Amino acid sequence: MITKKLPQTMTAVLLTGHGGYEKLVYTETVPVPVPDAGEVLIRVAAAGVNNTDINTRIAWYSKRVKAETNQGGSEGFADADDGDGSWSGVPMNFPRIQGADVCGYIVAVGDGVSGSRIGERVVVRNMLRTYVDYRPFECWTIGSECDGGFAQYTKAPSRESYAIDCDWSDEELASVPCAYSTAEGLLHRASVGAETVLVTGASGGVGSAAVQLAKVRGARVIAVASAAKMAAVNELGADLVIDRANNLVDELGAHSVDVVVDLVAGPQWGQLLELLRRGGRYAVAGAIAGPIVEFDVRTLYLNDLSFFGCTFQDDAVFENVISYIECGQVRPFVSKIYPLKEIVAAQTDFIAKKYPGKLVLIPPST
Repeated sequence: MITKKLPQTMTAVLLTGHGGYEKLVYTETVPVPVPDAGEVLIRVAAAGVNNTDINTRIAWYSKRVKAETNQGGSEGFADADDGDGSWSGVPMNFPRIQGADVCGYIVAVGDGVSGSRIGERVVVRNMLRTYVDYRPFECWTIGSECDGGFAQYTKAPSRESYAIDCDWSDEELASVPCAYSTAEGLLHRASVGAETVLVTGASGGVGSAAVQLAKVRGARVIAVASAAKMAAVNELGADLVIDRANNLVDELGAHSVDVVVDLVAGPQWGQLLELLRRGGRYAVAGAIAGPIVEFDVRTLYLNDLSFFGCTFQDDAVFENVISYIECGQVRPFVSKIYPLKEIVAAQTDFIAKKYPGKLVLIPPST
C-alpha cells in the first residue's frame, strides 16, 4: 500500500567492494526498494555512522588483519581476505548500501502490514531477527546482510521497525540503534546492576551509551577516555573519568571493579583483567585499538572471571532501549551532522576520533 506516488530511483551510497574510500560510490540512480510481505518502506531521515560500517568496508573482520581499525581506515587492508571480511565471517554481496542506524518515516507497506503504519516515525532494530526466523545467536545486520540507511529509502521488517514516542530530532534518534543496542547488549549479557562498572572507549557512540545505560541500572560508572574528551564524558553522568593514557591499575587499584565493558582491547587489555574483582565479569563488543592481545589464562581461572563476547542481542535488548528513550532515561549525544554526499568526510572524522559521541548523515530530501 502506498499513499502517494514514489520515485523509481533514489540517491544512495553504494559500497562496491572491500577497500578504501574509493569503494564508496555516491549515486542518484539506485532503484527504490519495494517492500515484500511483512516489510515496510522507510523514507530515511537520518542515519548514524558506526565502527561496523568502516570495519566492513575495510574487511577488518578478516582473521588475516591483526591491526587496529585506524591503520586501514582510509585505504583498507591489502592482506585482508574478502571471504571472511564481514562481521558474520561470510563473503559480502556487493554492491551494498551500508548504514546500520535508520531513523525515518514509513511511506509504504507490504502484504500483511496494516496501512495505518504509513506516516509513523520509526527506528529499525540494527540486528534483524526476522530474516533468520528468530533463531538463537543468529541475526542479520541491516547495512551488511541487507541494504541499510545510507540512502533516501530503505526497507525493513515491520515487526522490527519501532514507532517511537519522544521529542528527539530525527538526527538524535539516528544515533540510537547500533550504539545503544550494543551497549545495552553488553550490560544485559553481563547482568549489570548496582555495582562498579568500568567502560573503555567511553567517548564514542557505544561507550557513551554504555555510560548512560549503566547509570540507568544503578551502577557506579568509571569511564576511560582521552584527555580531550574527559569533560564531555563526565557530563554524561560518569562517576569518575580516567585518562586512557594512564595506567588503569595504578589509578584504581587491582581487583577494584565488578564489571569491565570493553570496546577497545589493544595493548592495555591486560590491565582490564587485573582490575576485576574475584568473580568479576568482562564483556566485549569491539577491539578498536587492536584485536590481538596477550592473555595469561591463570588470571581467568584463578580469579573465577566470566567472559562475555557480545554480538547477538536477546530480543529484550532493543525493546529496553526504546523504553529508556520514551521514559527520558537517556539522552542523545550527537556531535556533528553531514549531508550523505559527505560520507567520506564523516568517516574520516570518525576514524580520527575528532568528535565525541555520534556523527550522523542526512540523505537528500524527497
